[in-house]
Amino acid sequence: MEKKFLNIEELSQYLGLKKSNLYSKVERREIPFYKWGRLIMFNRDEIDAFMDKRRIEIVDPAQEANRILRGKARPRKDVNIDGIVKKAVDEVKGNKYNVPHGKSDHKGLGKEVKHGSL
Repeated sequence: MEKKFLNIEELSQYLGLKKSNLYSKVERREIPFYKWGRLIMFNRDEIDAFMDKRRIEIVDPAQEANRILRGKARPRKDVNIDGIVKKAVDEVKGNKYNVPHGKSDHKGLGKEVKHGSL
């Protein structure tokens, strides 16, 4: 008879994961668990369902590439191409002020007042 509940050691062997990995998943509440005092237990059926949700289907690479390319082939209506080109041309021509990277040229304390005292 299989046990319905597993402790951390048994689940580690069952899933082939390190105990430290399981403890961190419990701490971040990424895996279903039960707590009885300091004892952490896992329901085998819930763990199996949890793992089934994370199953990744095998995909034919050619079909996946076609699916991705079909999504990229359509032009987006919300993108203003003319605006992007104009902005790029203005930046190249220097028609727009660009903030230089690095430190400011401003020298001073930043505490100046009109009457000259700090």
